[in-house]
Amino acid sequence: MNTSARPTTPAEWRAALDELPASPSKIPAFYFAHGQPLLVWPDSAGPPAFSADIQSPDGPLVQFLQDFGPALLKKYNPKAIVVFSAHWETDNETLVSDWGDEPGANGQYHDFYGFPPQLYDAANFESRGNSTLSRRLVELFRQANIAARTSNKLEPRGRDGQGKVVAGLDHGCTVPFVRMFGKKFNDVPIVEVSIDASLNPEKEWALGRALDSLRSDGVLILAGGLPVHSFRESAAFSLATAAPIFKDFCAAINDAASIQDSKERQEALYNLTKHAGFRRANPREEHFVPLYVAAGAGQDGGAKVVSALYGAPTIAFGL
Repeated sequence: MNTSARPTTPAEWRAALDELPASPSKIPAFYFAHGQPLLVWPDSAGPPAFSADIQSPDGPLVQFLQDFGPALLKKYNPKAIVVFSAHWETDNETLVSDWGDEPGANGQYHDFYGFPPQLYDAANFESRGNSTLSRRLVELFRQANIAARTSNKLEPRGRDGQGKVVAGLDHGCTVPFVRMFGKKFNDVPIVEVSIDASLNPEKEWALGRALDSLRSDGVLILAGGLPVHSFRESAAFSLATAAPIFKDFCAAINDAASIQDSKERQEALYNLTKHAGFRRANPREEHFVPLYVAAGAGQDGGAKVVSALYGAPTIAFGL
């Protein structure tokens, strides 16, 4: 099978995942499609009011995530996972979760609203953190002249969709992780980090770059988002109904990410913000810029598109 073509079917993305180097000296960093809460929509909640073909509860993105998670664990046996989410932005300083080391300590912050109770139950994801790793992240950020501190359970992230004022992983983590790792996953600690609220590509890149050394120590870095995220044009979420400009933009992302020279790739990734489809796909680019975090963390080395699902790509950096 020629996996140089963009993987959009289970056979193609499984082959692409298989081709990733096993047990490398540095674990790749990944930009991954975290999807929407409907990825875990339960049958007991009735038919969803909105569904995008690729992101439906039984659609291709769910199928990919169910392959992606086990592949990461098998290939890299990570000691820990550091995740950046499009749903946690902070001004002037980077926050690093430090919600406890015991099983289930991370909790969840269901930052989606107006849904049936069954969906919140389906999005529950049990995991733990690691305080030692959280403190190390803060140290690495400060060494890179990035203001940072830990955030504990006494610092809630806000009121969630169940009316609870809580700290915990947001749905940009819990929803895909339920599909990737199951509803209970305490074997590998997970620490969440905020993105820079300026949404400046260079600043997001620097966040990832600051953590490059962790990849040599068995830490898996994930940055989640969706490069097509416009509720002004709901048709854009589905391959069947998206206007050509959205498809062109997604193709440009895959083209830029596939450049193997690191400097040329960085320039091409930055230039994506000049693409004619960028602003239509991202009225606000918080779901796009995690791409730069992953690319910064894996700046050195090659890159590979392991899934090219429309509007929901997953890309490995630092190969």
